[in-house]
Amino acid sequence: MRIGLLGTGPWARMTHAPALSGHDGLDLVGVWGRRPDAARELADGHGTRAYDDVDALLADVDAVAVALPPGVQAELAVRAARAGCHLLLDKPLAATVPEGRAVAEAVRQTGVASVVFFTTRFQPETEAWIAEQAAEDGWFTARAQWLGAVFTTDSPFAGSPWRREKGALWDVGPHALSVLLPVLGDVRRVAAAAHGPGDTVHLVLDHSGGASSTLTLSLTAPEAAAGAGVELRGHSGVTLLPESADGAVPALARAADALLAAARTGRPHPCDAAFALRVTEVLAEAETLLGGAVRVGQGGPGSAVSPRP
Repeated sequence: MRIGLLGTGPWARMTHAPALSGHDGLDLVGVWGRRPDAARELADGHGTRAYDDVDALLADVDAVAVALPPGVQAELAVRAARAGCHLLLDKPLAATVPEGRAVAEAVRQTGVASVVFFTTRFQPETEAWIAEQAAEDGWFTARAQWLGAVFTTDSPFAGSPWRREKGALWDVGPHALSVLLPVLGDVRRVAAAAHGPGDTVHLVLDHSGGASSTLTLSLTAPEAAAGAGVELRGHSGVTLLPESADGAVPALARAADALLAAARTGRPHPCDAAFALRVTEVLAEAETLLGGAVRVGQGGPGSAVSPRP
């Protein structure tokens, strides 16, 4: 499959370019970015071509992988789908529900395959654990913590404008939801939401399977406190999301495998644009309860938001 890469930032350099250029089933045809010099540098480093015109790249490929801010990704994903390109997208799908709906609708109308890269869903140990727990009945409650130290360390993502605007809810919230939804069922409502220190948020979710879950999300955790975990409790007892030995590059390669399979068979992948749209809708509902996007440096202890009546 001929694939193009849209984006030249740290995530594209660290994950997308090495995963795509090293994949036996893909031919990385070229790179496009909003900064032409960065596109040339990234393309040169992986033996491919830099494109100045995104539409020219879309015309030369069968698929695109996108490593761009969610608002930019959504617009280009619609454009790529209408050009007949399969889509390997990143989370969150979009910055708003209407933008996400436009992507999902473009995928439906054009019939292209779509896979959205929720990292945990493409790591062997965690993927197997999610499938095993989804097959069990009787889950009572779950607790998810996704605590990053992006803004308390020298992370290459600390300068990301969209992360500073949207905070942990939109950056790591999709990871937590991608684990909880297939196990506990869809979110019937976001029952409550509250601010914590920095961009930290706490959510209480009511799931269609009858269980409830709590989420704590942050990008401003102290480095020593950073980490992710999910705990499930129910009739089967207590189980914890396992750690994965795989990093982001092999996980993205598995996501590319999934895109190839979806394009070949015509069967949607569980992490397609429609699923990512549902995640976006839950994030937007939580954001409304919180009173808007949680910008870094805003919010704080004691600023709880009342649940909807």
